[in-house]
This record gives sequence, C-alpha cells and structure tokens, in this order.
Amino acid sequence: MRRWTNLALFVLLGLAFTTGWIAFFYSTAPSRVSLIVHAVSGYAIVALTPWKAVIAAHGIRRRRPGWWASVVFTGLVIASVLAGILHSTGLLLSIGPFSPMEIHVGTALAAIPFVAWHVIARRIPMRAVDLSRRSLLRAGTLAASAGLAYGAGEVAVRLLSLPGSTRRFTGSYEYGSLQPAQLPVTQWLFDSVPLIDAATWRLTVRAGSALRDWTYAELLAFDDRVQATLDCTGGFYSTQDWSGVWLSRLLAVGRGDGSLHARSFTGYDRRFALEETGRLLIATRLGGMPLDSGHGFPVRIVAPDRRGYWWVKWVTAITIDDLPAWWQLPFPIS
Repeated sequence: MRRWTNLALFVLLGLAFTTGWIAFFYSTAPSRVSLIVHAVSGYAIVALTPWKAVIAAHGIRRRRPGWWASVVFTGLVIASVLAGILHSTGLLLSIGPFSPMEIHVGTALAAIPFVAWHVIARRIPMRAVDLSRRSLLRAGTLAASAGLAYGAGEVAVRLLSLPGSTRRFTGSYEYGSLQPAQLPVTQWLFDSVPLIDAATWRLTVRAGSALRDWTYAELLAFDDRVQATLDCTGGFYSTQDWSGVWLSRLLAVGRGDGSLHARSFTGYDRRFALEETGRLLIATRLGGMPLDSGHGFPVRIVAPDRRGYWWVKWVTAITIDDLPAWWQLPFPIS
C-alpha cells in the first residue's frame, strides 16, 4: 500500500498540475472540462492524505536524508489544495492582499522543485505489479470516490447558496461587470504600471516592408466597439464595453504561416495567429472613457474568448513576422 500510495500521488500531482495549466490557458469550454478533472484530482489527493501521513511520519522518525524537504513539499501541497477548495466554494475570497487562487497557484509553483527532488531522491521503479488487477481496482475506487466527492461538493455549494455557486465555467467570480470604475487593476507577475506621455507615444505597426506609426489622437478617432469578458487567472472575470479600432483596419493580412507579435511598453509580449486579426481590438476606451494607466493607457489589446494575460496592455508595437504563433511559452515569464 505504501508503494501504491506514492505512485498514485505522483500521478495525481502531475494530472492536477497539467489540468490546472490547461484551464488557465483557455477561456472557453475546454477550461471547464479541465477544471473538473483538476478538482477530482485534488479530492483524490485529499483521500490519500491519511495513508501518506503514515508514510511521512515513518520517514521523519527515521530522519531519512532530506526528510525536511518532504515535510515542506507536503505542506505546500496541502496549502495548495486547501486554497483551491476555499476558492471553489467561495468560503474565503481573500487572504490578506492575496486571493485563494493566487495562493493555490503560488504554492503549486513553489512545490515544483520539491517534486523534482522527490522523484530523484525517492525514485520508484515501475513493476508489473503496478498494473495488477488489485492496483487497477484501487485506482478505479479512488477515482470514483473522488468524483463523487467533487459532485457532492458542487451540489452542497449550490444548496447552501455559497458564493462558489456563481462561478463562471472557468472557476472565476464576477467582479464589476459593466462598471468600469470597479474593474480591478492587475499586472502579470513583475510588471508595474508605466506612465506614458500620449503626445510622444506611437503605436508602430509593421508588416514586412510596410511600416506605419499611429499617434494616440489618430487611434482615438476610431470608434469600433465590442462587449467582451476579461477573465483573469487571478480568479475574477468582468464583462465591459470596450471601444477603439479593430486591428484588421490597421493591418490587412490573411491566413499565413507567420504570426502577429504584440509588444508592450514594459517588454511583455504575446503572439497571435494571423487569422485572429479581425477579432482583436486595439482599445482606447473603457466604458466610453479613455483608458487610465492601470488599464493600459494609451492602448491595450482586447482579445475576446482569451484569458486576461493575452490582453496586452500599454501596446507600443505590433509586427507581422515569420515565426508561428506557437513559438512562445504558453504563459509569459515576465
């Protein structure tokens, strides 16, 4: 049972990590499917906790080399799972300056080096017995139990009318929809809000040898509009009215092998497929008013049906080049 428990936890942690990032990547239906698997994996980890506690206690008593790392690793996993449950139920929507979702993700990331260490130091070679009928029955029982626990939890959240019952399919909570003043100001990781002089700022749009610098006044003259939902990976979503200019009006391109590269004043960047040009808005206004610095002044990208980290703020350059849209990290690192 000790061996099976360790193997099952290893598989579950990998599954939970993978499905969590897939859910972050999408703002459409795949996010919901991935979140269900992610949540079931979390409940399965909780179900194995009593057995793992016995194993861990034995290792601590023996003072095996690196026992303290195992304790830290266990603490991070417990904190991540607990924060995830608090977020999904809505029992606690903030912990000091942080949301449970931020703690959920932060502790999971902090656990990665400990996972790598644990796999190397506590390596468990695969054996035929791992695929025995008994092992598969245990796995099936664990999966079914975790699935029932997840379903019961979702029913309880709705019957008790907990805040978690209002979550979007991505797991995010509504915040300040159609009230621009209430839209939270968020940045990705280490970005800070820059102060930009609109008089000297230019949006450089380049496609091959064609180059055009747009002034803020020129872009402000457009009034294309879209109502779109900003779904932040921090755990909230907000539907707002945005206006500006469709990128297809500034940059006429068709399908191709290259991509559209949008770069921020801060150095932050994202690549989009060329066929998305007609769905990207270069926003100058939010709720009919010019953007403020926190929300991307002078202009930002509005990317409907994409998570918030695709909505590049403080855009200074948009370039068409030969690199494919997938030639980037799934998530920015700066």
